[in-house]
Amino acid sequence: MVFSLLSLHLVSVVWSRYLMKAVTFEDNNGVSTGINRLHLDEPDALWTRQYENFDYVVVAGEKWFLKSALYFENNTLVGCHYCLDTDTTELGFEYAYRKALNSTLTFMTGSKHKPVVVFRTMAPDHFEKGEWNTGGYCNRTRPFKTGEIEIKDVDDIMHRIELEEFERLKAINGISLKLLDATYLSLLRPDGHPGAYRQFQPFAGKDKNSKIQHDCLHWCLPGPIDSWNDLILEMFVKDSN
Repeated sequence: MVFSLLSLHLVSVVWSRYLMKAVTFEDNNGVSTGINRLHLDEPDALWTRQYENFDYVVVAGEKWFLKSALYFENNTLVGCHYCLDTDTTELGFEYAYRKALNSTLTFMTGSKHKPVVVFRTMAPDHFEKGEWNTGGYCNRTRPFKTGEIEIKDVDDIMHRIELEEFERLKAINGISLKLLDATYLSLLRPDGHPGAYRQFQPFAGKDKNSKIQHDCLHWCLPGPIDSWNDLILEMFVKDSN
């Protein structure tokens, strides 16, 4: 998860994958080496201790919750996701995602500091013929047309949870909470990912037909993220007026 926080003279990015206090176990390629531990009622101090310094906040939720994890509330183990080798109750990623978003937005609405908060919904990946670790790739060079692609079930579930939690908390007085629904906007843009170029010169010393791990989740090419930025800027301008 990423926070973008803006003040009069500063733009910051705060990297907090789960938004909550978390202990993670993985290698440099993001492959899990153990089961993660998430405290679903404790927002990550990495961003909460900076929250009062900013006038504008952009917060987003993403797919880290699909990884195996143990879930804690009040420092007590309450369940897990995909922990097949334990006797812990399987709650599923949906439970944790909803709890984390609720805890995040509840912290913001309850804070004495009242910045403008934009909640960006999740952006779907575009892996084809596999996932990130099973040979999936993305090499399209143009946007999809409406009707050419359907949202994946897991993306649809996460998007629905995001909208429900936003609706639950947006009516609370005293905070300017806005929604940037980027999900379907991004669904049509398979051309915005790094693809094979997740690393510098991925084919150096290799045959062009070599299998390369693709990044079809993150965004770096012109187009989609420019649209996000234009929409966010318009929200901020309207709010200032």
